[in-house]
Amino acid sequence: MNDLHASSNVLFILIGAILVLWMHAGFAFLELGTVRAKNQVNALVKLIVDFAISTLAYFFIGYRLAYGVNFLHSAQALSTANGYALVRFFFLLTFAAAIPAIISGGIAERARFYPQLIATFMLVAFVYPFFEGMAWNGHFGVQAWFAAHLGAAFHDYAGSVVVHAMGGWIALPAVLLLGPRHGRYRHDGAITAHPPSSIPFLALGSWILTVGWFGFNVMSAQKIDHISGLVVVNSLMAMVGGTLAALLAGRNDPGFVYNGPLAGLVAVCAGSDVMNPVGALVTGAVAGAGFVWMFTQTQNRWKIDDVLGVWPLHGICGAWGGIAAGIFGLKALGGLGGVRFLSQLLGTVGGVTVALAGGFIVYGILKYTIGIRMPVEAEYEGADLNIHKISATPPYDN
Repeated sequence: MNDLHASSNVLFILIGAILVLWMHAGFAFLELGTVRAKNQVNALVKLIVDFAISTLAYFFIGYRLAYGVNFLHSAQALSTANGYALVRFFFLLTFAAAIPAIISGGIAERARFYPQLIATFMLVAFVYPFFEGMAWNGHFGVQAWFAAHLGAAFHDYAGSVVVHAMGGWIALPAVLLLGPRHGRYRHDGAITAHPPSSIPFLALGSWILTVGWFGFNVMSAQKIDHISGLVVVNSLMAMVGGTLAALLAGRNDPGFVYNGPLAGLVAVCAGSDVMNPVGALVTGAVAGAGFVWMFTQTQNRWKIDDVLGVWPLHGICGAWGGIAAGIFGLKALGGLGGVRFLSQLLGTVGGVTVALAGGFIVYGILKYTIGIRMPVEAEYEGADLNIHKISATPPYDN
Protein backbone atom coordinates (compact mmCIF):
# COMPACT_ATOMS: atom_id res chain seq x y z
CA MET A 1 0.00 0.00 0.00
CA ASN A 2 2.81 2.39 0.83
CA ASP A 3 4.49 1.75 -2.53
CA LEU A 4 1.17 2.28 -4.29
CA HIS A 5 0.60 5.54 -2.44
CA ALA A 6 4.12 6.76 -3.24
CA SER A 7 3.79 5.90 -6.92
CA SER A 8 0.40 7.65 -7.05
CA ASN A 9 1.97 10.82 -5.65
CA VAL A 10 4.78 10.60 -8.20
CA LEU A 11 2.31 10.27 -11.05
CA PHE A 12 0.13 13.07 -9.67
CA ILE A 13 2.90 15.62 -9.39
CA LEU A 14 4.47 14.45 -12.67
CA ILE A 15 1.24 15.27 -14.50
CA GLY A 16 1.36 18.70 -12.88
CA ALA A 17 4.96 19.21 -13.95
CA ILE A 18 4.11 18.25 -17.54
CA LEU A 19 1.16 20.65 -17.60
CA VAL A 20 3.26 23.54 -16.30
CA LEU A 21 6.05 22.63 -18.73
CA TRP A 22 3.39 22.86 -21.44
CA MET A 23 2.62 26.38 -20.17
CA HIS A 24 6.09 27.40 -21.36
CA ALA A 25 4.87 26.73 -24.90
CA GLY A 26 2.05 29.12 -24.03
CA PHE A 27 4.55 31.79 -22.99
CA ALA A 28 6.33 31.23 -26.30
CA PHE A 29 3.24 31.59 -28.49
CA LEU A 30 1.96 34.56 -26.49
CA GLU A 31 5.25 36.33 -27.18
CA LEU A 32 5.36 35.03 -30.73
CA GLY A 33 1.98 36.55 -31.52
CA THR A 34 2.79 39.89 -29.89
CA VAL A 35 6.27 40.74 -31.20
CA ARG A 36 6.91 41.85 -34.77
CA ALA A 37 7.29 39.08 -37.35
CA LYS A 38 11.03 39.68 -37.78
CA ASN A 39 11.59 38.69 -34.14
CA GLN A 40 9.41 35.59 -33.93
CA VAL A 41 12.11 32.95 -34.45
CA ASN A 42 14.41 34.82 -32.09
CA ALA A 43 11.76 34.73 -29.36
CA LEU A 44 11.29 30.98 -29.73
CA VAL A 45 15.01 30.25 -29.44
CA LYS A 46 15.43 32.56 -26.46
CA LEU A 47 12.64 30.93 -24.47
CA ILE A 48 13.75 27.32 -24.88
CA VAL A 49 17.38 28.18 -24.08
CA ASP A 50 16.20 30.15 -21.04
CA PHE A 51 14.45 26.99 -19.82
CA ALA A 52 17.63 24.96 -20.24
CA ILE A 53 19.69 27.51 -18.29
CA SER A 54 16.98 27.66 -15.61
CA THR A 55 17.15 23.88 -15.18
CA LEU A 56 20.87 23.93 -14.50
CA ALA A 57 20.65 26.96 -12.20
CA TYR A 58 17.83 25.45 -10.15
CA PHE A 59 19.20 21.91 -10.04
CA PHE A 60 22.67 22.83 -8.81
CA ILE A 61 21.93 25.96 -6.74
CA GLY A 62 18.38 27.31 -6.56
CA TYR A 63 16.47 24.29 -5.28
CA ARG A 64 19.10 23.62 -2.63
CA LEU A 65 19.01 27.28 -1.56
CA ALA A 66 15.22 27.20 -1.20
CA TYR A 67 14.73 23.72 0.29
CA GLY A 68 18.14 22.48 1.42
CA VAL A 69 18.02 19.47 -0.91
CA ASN A 70 21.19 18.22 -2.59
CA PHE A 71 20.77 15.89 -5.56
CA LEU A 72 24.43 14.89 -5.80
CA HIS A 73 23.75 11.39 -4.47
CA SER A 74 23.65 7.90 -5.99
CA ALA A 75 20.73 6.93 -8.20
CA GLN A 76 19.71 4.36 -5.58
CA ALA A 77 19.42 7.03 -2.88
CA LEU A 78 17.44 9.31 -5.20
CA SER A 79 14.95 6.53 -5.97
CA THR A 80 13.49 6.53 -2.46
CA ALA A 81 9.68 6.72 -2.46
CA ASN A 82 9.66 6.03 -6.20
CA GLY A 83 11.79 9.12 -6.81
CA TYR A 84 9.14 11.52 -5.48
CA ALA A 85 11.77 14.10 -4.45
CA LEU A 86 13.09 14.24 -8.00
CA VAL A 87 9.68 14.73 -9.55
CA ARG A 88 8.85 17.40 -6.98
CA PHE A 89 12.01 19.18 -8.10
CA PHE A 90 10.82 18.95 -11.71
CA PHE A 91 7.44 20.41 -10.75
CA LEU A 92 8.95 23.32 -8.82
CA LEU A 93 11.53 23.87 -11.56
CA THR A 94 8.72 24.64 -14.00
CA PHE A 95 7.61 27.36 -11.58
CA ALA A 96 11.12 28.77 -11.23
CA ALA A 97 11.65 28.77 -14.99
CA ALA A 98 8.52 30.89 -15.36
CA ILE A 99 10.50 33.85 -13.99
CA PRO A 100 12.70 34.35 -17.10
CA ALA A 101 9.76 33.35 -19.33
CA ILE A 102 7.75 36.22 -17.83
CA ILE A 103 10.66 38.66 -18.11
CA SER A 104 11.22 37.66 -21.73
CA GLY A 105 7.92 39.22 -22.79
CA GLY A 106 8.78 42.57 -21.25
CA ILE A 107 12.27 42.94 -22.71
CA ALA A 108 11.45 41.49 -26.14
CA GLU A 109 12.85 42.91 -29.37
CA ARG A 110 15.89 44.73 -27.98
CA ALA A 111 17.63 42.64 -25.29
CA ARG A 112 20.91 40.89 -26.09
CA PHE A 113 20.84 37.11 -26.05
CA TYR A 114 23.84 36.06 -23.94
CA PRO A 115 23.53 38.75 -21.24
CA GLN A 116 19.93 37.62 -20.80
CA LEU A 117 21.10 34.03 -20.29
CA ILE A 118 23.44 35.27 -17.55
CA ALA A 119 20.53 37.14 -15.96
CA THR A 120 18.38 34.00 -16.17
CA PHE A 121 21.00 31.96 -14.34
CA MET A 122 21.45 34.53 -11.56
CA LEU A 123 17.72 35.06 -11.05
CA VAL A 124 16.79 31.35 -10.96
CA ALA A 125 19.82 30.36 -8.89
CA PHE A 126 19.68 33.12 -6.27
CA VAL A 127 16.97 35.81 -6.40
CA TYR A 128 13.86 33.67 -6.91
CA PRO A 129 14.89 30.90 -4.45
CA PHE A 130 15.64 33.52 -1.80
CA PHE A 131 11.97 34.53 -1.60
CA GLU A 132 10.69 31.05 -2.47
CA GLY A 133 12.50 29.61 0.55
CA MET A 134 11.17 32.40 2.74
CA ALA A 135 7.54 31.99 1.66
CA TRP A 136 7.31 28.23 1.10
CA ASN A 137 9.99 26.78 3.37
CA GLY A 138 9.99 29.10 6.39
CA HIS A 139 13.46 30.59 5.95
CA PHE A 140 14.61 33.47 8.16
CA GLY A 141 11.67 32.99 10.55
CA VAL A 142 9.45 35.47 8.68
CA GLN A 143 6.50 33.09 8.37
CA ALA A 144 6.81 32.05 12.00
CA TRP A 145 6.77 35.73 13.02
CA PHE A 146 3.65 36.37 10.94
CA ALA A 147 1.91 33.40 12.52
CA ALA A 148 2.88 34.39 16.06
CA HIS A 149 2.17 38.12 15.83
CA LEU A 150 -0.46 38.49 13.11
CA GLY A 151 -2.44 35.29 13.57
CA ALA A 152 -1.50 33.55 10.31
CA ALA A 153 1.48 33.06 8.04
CA PHE A 154 1.62 34.60 4.57
CA HIS A 155 -0.50 32.35 2.34
CA ASP A 156 0.38 31.81 -1.32
CA TYR A 157 -0.97 28.45 -2.39
CA ALA A 158 0.19 28.44 -6.01
CA GLY A 159 2.39 31.47 -6.45
CA SER A 160 0.52 34.70 -7.19
CA VAL A 161 3.36 36.47 -5.40
CA VAL A 162 6.12 33.86 -5.19
CA VAL A 163 6.08 33.25 -8.96
CA HIS A 164 4.05 35.85 -10.84
CA ALA A 165 4.60 39.01 -8.85
CA MET A 166 8.26 38.11 -8.54
CA GLY A 167 8.56 37.68 -12.31
CA GLY A 168 6.63 40.86 -13.09
CA TRP A 169 8.45 43.08 -10.61
CA ILE A 170 11.87 41.74 -11.66
CA ALA A 171 10.88 42.52 -15.25
CA LEU A 172 10.11 46.16 -14.45
CA PRO A 173 13.74 47.17 -13.68
CA ALA A 174 14.89 45.22 -16.75
CA VAL A 175 12.46 47.12 -18.97
CA LEU A 176 13.41 50.48 -17.45
CA LEU A 177 17.15 49.84 -17.75
CA LEU A 178 16.79 48.72 -21.36
CA GLY A 179 14.67 51.67 -22.43
CA PRO A 180 11.99 51.60 -25.14
CA ARG A 181 12.40 50.10 -28.58
CA HIS A 182 13.85 52.54 -31.11
CA GLY A 183 11.11 54.63 -32.69
CA ARG A 184 8.45 53.57 -30.19
CA TYR A 185 8.12 57.03 -28.64
CA ARG A 186 8.89 59.97 -30.92
CA HIS A 187 10.34 63.33 -29.90
CA ASP A 188 7.09 65.10 -30.83
CA GLY A 189 5.23 63.01 -28.25
CA ALA A 190 3.62 60.67 -30.77
CA ILE A 191 3.60 56.93 -30.14
CA THR A 192 4.45 54.51 -32.94
CA ALA A 193 2.11 51.53 -32.80
CA HIS A 194 3.57 48.03 -32.83
CA PRO A 195 0.40 45.90 -33.08
CA PRO A 196 0.51 42.13 -32.46
CA SER A 197 1.96 40.29 -35.44
CA SER A 198 -0.41 37.33 -35.10
CA ILE A 199 -3.64 37.29 -33.11
CA PRO A 200 -4.05 33.52 -33.76
CA PHE A 201 -0.62 32.81 -32.22
CA LEU A 202 -1.40 35.13 -29.30
CA ALA A 203 -4.73 33.36 -28.78
CA LEU A 204 -3.06 29.94 -28.97
CA GLY A 205 -0.56 31.01 -26.33
CA SER A 206 -3.37 32.17 -24.06
CA TRP A 207 -5.28 28.89 -24.47
CA ILE A 208 -2.18 26.80 -23.75
CA LEU A 209 -1.44 28.82 -20.63
CA THR A 210 -5.06 28.60 -19.49
CA VAL A 211 -5.20 24.81 -19.81
CA GLY A 212 -1.80 24.35 -18.19
CA TRP A 213 -2.80 26.61 -15.32
CA PHE A 214 -5.07 23.93 -13.91
CA GLY A 215 -1.93 21.86 -13.40
CA PHE A 216 -0.18 24.90 -11.98
CA ASN A 217 -2.89 25.48 -9.39
CA VAL A 218 -4.44 22.07 -8.72
CA MET A 219 -1.16 20.13 -8.55
CA SER A 220 0.26 22.67 -6.12
CA ALA A 221 -1.29 20.28 -3.59
CA GLN A 222 1.83 18.17 -4.45
CA LYS A 223 0.23 14.99 -3.06
CA ILE A 224 -2.84 13.28 -4.37
CA ASP A 225 -4.61 13.09 -1.01
CA HIS A 226 -4.36 16.91 -0.71
CA ILE A 227 -6.13 17.60 -4.01
CA SER A 228 -9.06 20.04 -3.80
CA GLY A 229 -11.98 20.54 -6.17
CA LEU A 230 -12.32 24.03 -4.70
CA VAL A 231 -9.05 24.98 -6.38
CA VAL A 232 -10.41 23.74 -9.72
CA VAL A 233 -13.62 25.76 -9.61
CA ASN A 234 -11.96 28.86 -8.17
CA SER A 235 -9.42 28.79 -11.01
CA LEU A 236 -12.25 28.46 -13.51
CA MET A 237 -14.25 31.33 -12.02
CA ALA A 238 -11.22 33.64 -11.86
CA MET A 239 -10.44 32.86 -15.49
CA VAL A 240 -14.01 33.72 -16.49
CA GLY A 241 -14.03 36.91 -14.42
CA GLY A 242 -10.76 38.07 -15.94
CA THR A 243 -11.95 37.34 -19.48
CA LEU A 244 -15.25 39.21 -19.22
CA ALA A 245 -13.76 42.18 -17.37
CA ALA A 246 -11.00 42.53 -19.98
CA LEU A 247 -13.60 42.29 -22.75
CA LEU A 248 -15.56 45.20 -21.28
CA ALA A 249 -12.63 47.34 -20.14
CA GLY A 250 -10.69 46.71 -23.34
CA ARG A 251 -13.64 47.45 -25.63
CA ASN A 252 -13.48 44.12 -27.44
CA ASP A 253 -9.78 44.39 -28.26
CA PRO A 254 -8.64 40.78 -28.87
CA GLY A 255 -5.21 41.39 -27.32
CA PHE A 256 -6.88 42.42 -24.08
CA VAL A 257 -9.50 39.66 -24.25
CA TYR A 258 -6.88 36.93 -24.51
CA ASN A 259 -4.83 38.38 -21.67
CA GLY A 260 -7.92 38.65 -19.47
CA PRO A 261 -8.06 34.97 -18.45
CA LEU A 262 -4.36 35.05 -17.68
CA ALA A 263 -4.81 38.08 -15.42
CA GLY A 264 -7.57 36.29 -13.53
CA LEU A 265 -5.55 33.11 -13.16
CA VAL A 266 -2.46 35.00 -11.97
CA ALA A 267 -4.53 36.67 -9.27
CA VAL A 268 -6.32 33.57 -7.98
CA CYS A 269 -3.21 31.43 -7.48
CA ALA A 270 -2.56 32.63 -3.93
CA GLY A 271 -6.05 32.07 -2.52
CA SER A 272 -7.46 29.41 -4.83
CA ASP A 273 -7.59 26.89 -1.98
CA VAL A 274 -9.37 29.15 0.53
CA MET A 275 -11.71 31.43 -1.45
CA ASN A 276 -15.38 30.97 -2.20
CA PRO A 277 -15.99 30.70 -5.99
CA VAL A 278 -17.77 34.07 -5.97
CA GLY A 279 -14.72 35.62 -4.31
CA ALA A 280 -12.55 34.03 -7.01
CA LEU A 281 -14.82 35.48 -9.70
CA VAL A 282 -14.44 38.98 -8.22
CA THR A 283 -10.69 38.52 -7.80
CA GLY A 284 -10.37 37.57 -11.46
CA ALA A 285 -12.61 40.40 -12.66
CA VAL A 286 -10.62 43.03 -10.77
CA ALA A 287 -7.42 41.59 -12.23
CA GLY A 288 -8.79 41.58 -15.80
CA ALA A 289 -9.96 45.18 -15.64
CA GLY A 290 -6.84 46.23 -13.77
CA PHE A 291 -4.59 44.71 -16.41
CA VAL A 292 -6.27 46.67 -19.21
CA TRP A 293 -6.03 49.96 -17.29
CA MET A 294 -2.43 49.45 -16.17
CA PHE A 295 -1.25 48.27 -19.60
CA THR A 296 -2.74 51.40 -21.18
CA GLN A 297 -1.17 53.63 -18.53
CA THR A 298 2.31 52.13 -18.83
CA GLN A 299 2.37 52.18 -22.63
CA ASN A 300 0.67 55.48 -23.40
CA ARG A 301 1.07 57.76 -20.41
CA TRP A 302 4.19 56.59 -18.60
CA LYS A 303 5.92 55.48 -21.84
CA ILE A 304 7.24 52.24 -20.38
CA ASP A 305 7.81 49.91 -23.32
CA ASP A 306 6.83 46.62 -21.69
CA VAL A 307 6.10 44.70 -24.88
CA LEU A 308 3.71 42.05 -23.54
CA GLY A 309 2.64 44.02 -20.48
CA VAL A 310 4.24 41.56 -18.08
CA TRP A 311 4.49 44.05 -15.23
CA PRO A 312 0.73 44.81 -15.29
CA LEU A 313 -0.20 41.17 -15.97
CA HIS A 314 2.11 39.34 -13.59
CA GLY A 315 3.46 42.06 -11.32
CA ILE A 316 0.29 44.02 -10.55
CA CYS A 317 -2.21 41.16 -10.85
CA GLY A 318 0.09 38.87 -8.85
CA ALA A 319 0.35 41.44 -6.05
CA TRP A 320 -3.41 41.91 -6.12
CA GLY A 321 -3.82 38.15 -5.83
CA GLY A 322 -1.65 38.00 -2.73
CA ILE A 323 -3.74 40.72 -1.08
CA ALA A 324 -7.05 39.30 -2.36
CA ALA A 325 -6.33 36.00 -0.58
CA GLY A 326 -6.41 37.97 2.67
CA ILE A 327 -9.81 39.42 1.77
CA PHE A 328 -11.86 36.68 0.07
CA GLY A 329 -10.19 33.91 2.06
CA LEU A 330 -11.76 35.24 5.25
CA LYS A 331 -14.69 33.29 6.71
CA ALA A 332 -16.70 36.51 6.87
CA LEU A 333 -16.62 36.62 3.06
CA GLY A 334 -17.32 32.94 2.50
CA GLY A 335 -13.73 31.70 2.56
CA LEU A 336 -12.21 28.89 4.59
CA GLY A 337 -10.29 31.23 6.89
CA GLY A 338 -6.77 30.71 8.18
CA VAL A 339 -5.53 33.89 6.50
CA ARG A 340 -4.98 37.45 7.73
CA PHE A 341 -5.12 40.57 5.61
CA LEU A 342 -2.04 42.15 7.21
CA SER A 343 0.03 39.00 6.70
CA GLN A 344 -0.97 38.97 3.05
CA LEU A 345 -0.18 42.64 2.60
CA LEU A 346 3.23 42.44 4.27
CA GLY A 347 4.14 39.19 2.50
CA THR A 348 3.21 40.71 -0.84
CA VAL A 349 5.21 43.86 -0.17
CA GLY A 350 8.15 41.67 0.85
CA GLY A 351 7.99 39.74 -2.44
CA VAL A 352 7.80 42.95 -4.48
CA THR A 353 10.77 44.40 -2.58
CA VAL A 354 12.95 41.34 -3.17
CA ALA A 355 11.98 41.29 -6.84
CA LEU A 356 12.72 44.99 -7.42
CA ALA A 357 16.05 44.81 -5.61
CA GLY A 358 17.06 41.63 -7.42
CA GLY A 359 16.04 43.00 -10.79
CA PHE A 360 17.92 46.26 -10.40
CA ILE A 361 21.04 44.51 -9.08
CA VAL A 362 21.22 41.79 -11.76
CA TYR A 363 20.29 43.90 -14.77
CA GLY A 364 22.09 46.99 -13.46
CA ILE A 365 25.38 45.11 -13.12
CA LEU A 366 24.98 43.57 -16.58
CA LYS A 367 24.09 46.89 -18.17
CA TYR A 368 27.14 48.71 -16.84
CA THR A 369 29.58 45.86 -17.47
CA ILE A 370 28.84 43.91 -20.65
CA GLY A 371 25.66 45.68 -21.81
CA ILE A 372 22.14 44.32 -22.15
CA ARG A 373 20.85 46.05 -25.27
CA MET A 374 21.52 45.00 -28.84
CA PRO A 375 22.95 47.53 -31.33
CA VAL A 376 20.52 49.82 -33.14
CA GLU A 377 21.13 48.19 -36.50
CA ALA A 378 20.51 44.74 -35.05
CA GLU A 379 17.26 45.90 -33.47
CA TYR A 380 15.95 47.13 -36.81
CA GLU A 381 17.01 43.93 -38.54
CA GLY A 382 15.58 41.70 -35.81
CA ALA A 383 18.83 40.03 -34.75
CA ASP A 384 21.91 40.71 -32.63
CA LEU A 385 24.89 41.05 -34.95
CA ASN A 386 27.11 39.43 -32.32
CA ILE A 387 25.25 36.13 -32.65
CA HIS A 388 26.59 33.90 -35.40
CA LYS A 389 24.45 32.11 -37.93
CA ILE A 390 23.40 28.55 -37.20
CA SER A 391 23.23 26.48 -40.38
CA ALA A 392 21.22 28.49 -42.90
CA THR A 393 19.01 30.30 -40.41
CA PRO A 394 19.26 33.95 -39.30
CA PRO A 395 21.24 34.92 -36.18
CA TYR A 396 19.31 34.21 -33.01
CA ASP A 397 18.59 37.04 -30.64
CA ASN A 398 15.66 39.11 -29.54
